[in-house]
Amino acid sequence: MIVKIMEPAGSGFPGIQYNDKKVEKGSGELMLMKNFPSIVNENSSQQEVREYLRSISNNERVKKPQFHAAISTKFREHTKEELTTIAENFMDELGYGKQPFIVVFHNDTENHHVHIVSTRVSKQTGKKIGDSYEKLKAQQALSRTMDKLYGLSTQKQIEKLQGYRYSSLKQLEVLLERNGFRLSPNKNDEGVLDILKNGAWEKSINTTELNFSGSKKDSRAWQLRAILSKYKELYACKVFRVEDRRAQESTLPEEKQNENWKPKIEFESEFQKKLRDVFGLDVVFHYKESEPPLIEDSNKKTGSGTAARPFGYTLIDHKTGSVYKGSEIMKMNELFEFTSDTIDKKLFEGLKDYNITDEASKQALIEYVKRHNPDYTLKDFMLFITKKRKNKEIFGSVRSEVKQYLKTQNQKEVHIIKSEDGKYYAIHSKLHYVGELEQLMGEKDYQKFLNPAENQQQVSVNPSEKLSKELNASINDLIFKFSRSSGGSGKDPGEEERKKRRKKKNR
Repeated sequence: MIVKIMEPAGSGFPGIQYNDKKVEKGSGELMLMKNFPSIVNENSSQQEVREYLRSISNNERVKKPQFHAAISTKFREHTKEELTTIAENFMDELGYGKQPFIVVFHNDTENHHVHIVSTRVSKQTGKKIGDSYEKLKAQQALSRTMDKLYGLSTQKQIEKLQGYRYSSLKQLEVLLERNGFRLSPNKNDEGVLDILKNGAWEKSINTTELNFSGSKKDSRAWQLRAILSKYKELYACKVFRVEDRRAQESTLPEEKQNENWKPKIEFESEFQKKLRDVFGLDVVFHYKESEPPLIEDSNKKTGSGTAARPFGYTLIDHKTGSVYKGSEIMKMNELFEFTSDTIDKKLFEGLKDYNITDEASKQALIEYVKRHNPDYTLKDFMLFITKKRKNKEIFGSVRSEVKQYLKTQNQKEVHIIKSEDGKYYAIHSKLHYVGELEQLMGEKDYQKFLNPAENQQQVSVNPSEKLSKELNASINDLIFKFSRSSGGSGKDPGEEERKKRRKKKNR
């Protein structure tokens, strides 16, 4: 969960207009209007809402009264209703709970998010609401909100991590970083360390209180060695580099990005993911950058480079709450094969969210990335089969949009990929779905998709066939009526006459 505070804006409250345009285009939905008078409601125009906010923001000392924030969840982890509740509680925690504000849900990106627009001038006092250290306060307000709504207490999380067994300060630092915290020296006391989250202070610890456990050659270490030895034979151990440039991209001028980029680095492999998912074992590599990656084009998100490889690793055992030096369990080079391949963090996180259930869907997704992102070099071992299933709501949306795409070719998030064995796969780039087209459409509609010319021919032939059948029916009807009028028996009269002649001869 991320909160972003936008720069203050003028008394025209452009955030209202921005969100109104989103609603008009169908990519936004007004979820909440709070603390407005009854005459200003969801049926009011954006101009009326802006005029009201302007009228209560009449403070000459506040030149930019607009407050604008966005709260985003990872992909679709929270619904629009849940995000609205989070936004409402967040405004309370930040001191804006009594201010008039709107909450608008946006569905135009792969991450669900809401925008909040209000005024920085207090409705009660007419004075500006304090905004010093606002971004840090916003992080703390969101943390308290998540604790209140979901029991995600940051303090309890820190206490749990402090209870792990670790043998050095570096191991504690790695443990905290893997859980979203950062250990920083206290500016006023050399013997104190501060624990930060998203730049906001959470807790201070005295170095004399740290309880190091020393090297651990226990029975669990032997169990871990057995696990690593067995499963390294079952999953890909090729390690690739994951580079996160998002912080630099959002702050540095584009022309300066290449020379200043020092992305956050992680190393990943399918083997590591399986250890995390199945056994709660987290492998963290340690490295020292010696040369910059050989990627000159800033638009290229994947590629190869000659940056230094890891020189060691830490193994975090979440099942028993222990941190091990990797070499105490098994030598790094016995476990992993290091490659020079690189992938962008944002792309990698998105690909991991796809429901890759088998090798065929994996290859279809690789082909999609190859076609639509020609600068990316995505190799087979960089995608993991997850067995992940999408919920009914997402599956229903995918099915509806795929059928619409096949009729109109007008869904930019929908893509059809033909595999080497002739099967077709549907990929939804925003909802992170990949699956066989036949399963989405059903056998009947899938056959129509495979044979469009035959369907068209049937449509054109059917009217003439119907006319021919009607004509034949009319002729048969006339013959029947004629036969009835001739003898009433419905038999051929000529045949009846011949039979009578034969009888006379026999006599």
